[in-house]
Amino acid sequence: MYAQLLADLQASGLGQLARQSAWLYTVANLAHVLGAALLVGAIAVLDIRLIAGRSAAIDATARTAVPLAAAGLALQIPTGLVLLAPEAVALGQNPAFYAKLLFIAAGLANLALYHARHGWGFDDGTLPASARLTAFVSLAAWVAALLAGRLIAYL
Repeated sequence: MYAQLLADLQASGLGQLARQSAWLYTVANLAHVLGAALLVGAIAVLDIRLIAGRSAAIDATARTAVPLAAAGLALQIPTGLVLLAPEAVALGQNPAFYAKLLFIAAGLANLALYHARHGWGFDDGTLPASARLTAFVSLAAWVAALLAGRLIAYL
């Protein structure tokens, strides 16, 4: 089923357009990098503050960082499809691509688990004991996703 989805994406109009248009691929690549900068940059600021145990302004930091990270992810998904579409069959079988998807899933699962346990805010100024570990896992997962994404071109 996965192989068929990749073949269908590659044969789709999007795959054909991305192969034929240097501009579409270039703009998608630039937007994908911008999305990564927003996503990982915002998450890194929040995670580093959590790791440092700075609870005083964590809610304010989260109010800024979370929407920026969400915007970065929202930019990365469609641009990632554009970048994948021209060679979806080959890229979709690349070990670095599998690793990238795994690290993204780990980052999102870590986020979901944390918020399922502790909610969305830090209004009372205290950090749960698990916040530091969650931040380490988050930072590692998102940086590893970036690294795996870069490795796709080399494997």
